[in-house]
Amino acid sequence: MKNILFLFLFPCLCLYGFAQETTVNLQTNTGKVEGTLSIPSNVSHCPVVLIIAGSGPTDRNGNNNMGLKTDAYKQLADTLRQHGIASLRYDKRGIAASQSLLFKESDVRFDTYIQDAKAWIDQLETDKRFSKIIVAGHSEGSLIGMAACENNLKVAAFISISGAGRPADELLKEQLQTLPQEIKNYIFGVIDKLKKGETETNVPVQYNSLFRASVQPYLISWFKYDPQIVIAKLNIPILIVQGSTDIQVSVKDAELLAKAQPKAQLVIIPGMNHALKNCATTAQTEQMVTYGNADLPLNKEFATTVIHFIINGIKTKEENK
Repeated sequence: MKNILFLFLFPCLCLYGFAQETTVNLQTNTGKVEGTLSIPSNVSHCPVVLIIAGSGPTDRNGNNNMGLKTDAYKQLADTLRQHGIASLRYDKRGIAASQSLLFKESDVRFDTYIQDAKAWIDQLETDKRFSKIIVAGHSEGSLIGMAACENNLKVAAFISISGAGRPADELLKEQLQTLPQEIKNYIFGVIDKLKKGETETNVPVQYNSLFRASVQPYLISWFKYDPQIVIAKLNIPILIVQGSTDIQVSVKDAELLAKAQPKAQLVIIPGMNHALKNCATTAQTEQMVTYGNADLPLNKEFATTVIHFIINGIKTKEENK
């Protein structure tokens, strides 16, 4: 269902004053993870944000071939750059330009994505152009990002964007709550089994999209993480941002994260949905319009909140010495 490590960044093709976006690659033991480094013009020393995408086949820009067309991550990178902040966004392995790294679905683990995020952080730390590293994860990327930040002295701050506050097995059950009881009994039983680290054999064909044998190892590795436990371990400035009209992750989740980490700054954005766009209602039809229109801009309050936190809420490496 969801569809280590030395990092090599290709040299910039132009000087800061001319180049704004450059293709970069993360060399792993199975191939290259591809990303985009976005740098402000005429800036020689600035913060950099590692943007980690959400679940499914979502690419570095916030799009996929299943109808999701938001350009949300690209828009975020463009907005950051306009305010003197660099960013690096990437296609997780198995997705878009990094698709070839996924040789076998059964080999992928949630921890693999965490290790990749750590490797990107390692290289950014060696780049003297950057004054501080901020990790920003959206949706599933929030949990990947916070896990990558744990005990990581290279990271100055963490931003959770529409991040779940409960383990994935609990969220999955909530999303499937309206199913007929007989179907729900089977699905919930498999979820409970996977939570214990046990696999389910002979899955009926109608449940293959959820529990095919090749995806079960990933689910087991994912279910073991509790976002509240992970975020509580972080000892860096944290911003938790959540939209009030998000139909995938609730305000409750953001509040659970903030309760687990009282030092975090919690901001609820009125009228912002999971695509980080304006949507005044949780009605499915209106929500879907924002998921398929990349011309819609980012929610302005969201962009302003993130920029203010990066510029005013975090010390540089030099200031921390």
